[in-house]
Amino acid sequence: MNDNTNEKKFILAIDHGTSAMKVAIADHCGDILAFEYEDTPLYLLPNGGAEQDPDEWWSALIKATNRLLSKGLVSIDDIAAICVSSQWSGTVAVDSNGNHLMNAVIWMDSRGEPYIKKINEGIINIEGYGILNIIRWLRSTGGLPVKSGKDPIAHILFIKNERPDVYEKTFKFLEPKDYLNLRLTGEFAASFDSIMLHWVTDIRDINNIHYNNGLIKKMGVDRDKLPVLKKSIDVLGVVTKEVAQSLGVREDTKVIVGSPDLHSAIIGSGAVRDFEGHIYIGTSSWAMCHVPFKKTSISTNMASLPSAIPGRYFVANEQETAGACLKFIRDNVLFVDDESKIENPDVYQEFDKIVETVPPGSNGLIFTPWLYGERTPVEDHTVRGGLHNISLLVKRDDIIRAIFEGVAFNSRWLFELVEKFIKRKMDPVNIIGGGAQSDVWCQIYADVLNRTIRRVKDPIMANARGAALIAAVGLGLCSFDDIPNLVKYSKIFEPNPGNRDLYDKLFTEFLGLYKNNKAMHKRLNE
Repeated sequence: MNDNTNEKKFILAIDHGTSAMKVAIADHCGDILAFEYEDTPLYLLPNGGAEQDPDEWWSALIKATNRLLSKGLVSIDDIAAICVSSQWSGTVAVDSNGNHLMNAVIWMDSRGEPYIKKINEGIINIEGYGILNIIRWLRSTGGLPVKSGKDPIAHILFIKNERPDVYEKTFKFLEPKDYLNLRLTGEFAASFDSIMLHWVTDIRDINNIHYNNGLIKKMGVDRDKLPVLKKSIDVLGVVTKEVAQSLGVREDTKVIVGSPDLHSAIIGSGAVRDFEGHIYIGTSSWAMCHVPFKKTSISTNMASLPSAIPGRYFVANEQETAGACLKFIRDNVLFVDDESKIENPDVYQEFDKIVETVPPGSNGLIFTPWLYGERTPVEDHTVRGGLHNISLLVKRDDIIRAIFEGVAFNSRWLFELVEKFIKRKMDPVNIIGGGAQSDVWCQIYADVLNRTIRRVKDPIMANARGAALIAAVGLGLCSFDDIPNLVKYSKIFEPNPGNRDLYDKLFTEFLGLYKNNKAMHKRLNE
């Protein structure tokens, strides 16, 4: 680690999630001094639409930054850089002046499904993909565009087909992170990792990732509407004069290219060595680790993808709704109509207290957390959640614990497939995200996975910590090899052997629920 005390050592780390914009001040070791956040609205539309207003993102960033810097914790002269970590798999269409032309189409949006379906299919198909298409994509990208239409390339096809006026005016299509970087610097660029889900890059040589013009032509997208590519640790530029005034930072403040949320989170979790696993529990959830090889599993929608660490791959398995399930029951069951407007910041702490009063297994109640379709390990935008084995004896408390357990069961499904992919066991496992603040949820995870769970200190700040560490590496203040010694743990959770058989039994039933109800969900939701 570089201990040069003449270097500026503080980073303005931005964690742009779906529900809020968090801005933190961190030092070059990833320690968070303080943070502020501002909510960002989500607009769900008919036919699978999910959008957000980029102006509301930017307004939230400015408000949160202004409140944070007004605390006077560090001098603005000591803020060396800004680095953004943002929600992944979204699309912002901008003109040549950097103005967005419509709302951002975010990772939950599946309106591009019919258009990507046409691209995917061939004369002879396997699970909806033409054989020649499979060979072409796997050879170059290691993966395949998801059939649900939730990838950015499907967003672009949706815009091209249903908003041709916007498509024609678009100068560049940008990921959310890259859009915020544009607002900060005026530079149009993407990182090698953020562009990946467009499925138009060649990643066979991890040190020479580049666009594949043949795949771009296959997709029917104009090459010049895609941004230039850079490393996550590159200095993109400095903030514009207007931005410096709006945020309250120096005009020479550098902006590091940064990485999307998954990529930053694994850095912030400390799991940077190969095969070290981590689980994130936020609005969504995922299980992932770095791997030293390029590999693809078509049946489980998993592939080795470029990491935030230049020259490295990672593999991830994601579920669409995790903490969102608790928000759903809070807003639609416990607090409804006018009562939903009541501010109750302690509701999740109340959930923890309730869950502790219910025995493991929720008295036989099983919750399936598929509230907005699913991406992996099954790609199915029609699947929906449910409460199973409910009776007149079931109480509110059983339902709440069943939600905690159902999310953990789904994580086990993801987790076991990641272990199968890497052909080894991941134990212990680092856990991060807002859900990791719950002791009872962490213990449920330890019991359901039968793994030691290590809660990272300030788990809700893992993305911001990751962004800060990426910036620190980019500034030469530390290396990625330093990170395992920099990240600290606040508590260790060991699995309770007494719950092993029960959770194994319930997990088996959980897996059967998808298979047995798949056809019904398809009939009801297509």
